[in-house]
Amino acid sequence: MASQGTQAKNNDSSTTSIHVMALDEVVSANSLFTAAVFVGISLTSASSLSNNSLSSCSAGMDMVRSVIVFEVISFSFFLFSSLVAQGLKLAMNLINSNDPDEAFEAEVNTKVLSLGMICVGVGSILGCIFLLLSLVYVIQIKLGLLSCGREATIRAVTALVVLVGSSLALYIWTIYYSFTR
Repeated sequence: MASQGTQAKNNDSSTTSIHVMALDEVVSANSLFTAAVFVGISLTSASSLSNNSLSSCSAGMDMVRSVIVFEVISFSFFLFSSLVAQGLKLAMNLINSNDPDEAFEAEVNTKVLSLGMICVGVGSILGCIFLLLSLVYVIQIKLGLLSCGREATIRAVTALVVLVGSSLALYIWTIYYSFTR
């Protein structure tokens, strides 16, 4: 019975350190995306509008405004995700500081931890979706509207949607898989 308690204690210890590492990685990724959002906002202006010869194929100011709105929403989701992750890490570290003999062990409420991890994942996913939408608009601002059927616009948007979409699908599947095992 004592060995069973020790084994459970060791599993909690490794699980806690794995959660902290996972939260660190999410915060790092969100930081990179947040930097991309700020670069996108700084590069988006009325002068960004494409110089297409057909005015019907040129993006208007409403699209520039949409880019900024989507990037602000994206930033908000990344910030939400990062702050929840930092809060979970802080809670685990503070709980952990009560027992200096066990450096990587913390008794945490698994329901709260699971809910927090889901919030972190959902925040990151929604941040990526809104960043994707803003980039689709940026492409249209620079290369022309999708509705005009320009080959460069279609290629750029297709590559963006396929690559980001498939990576988001893999990320969502990984989150689902980790919570169902």
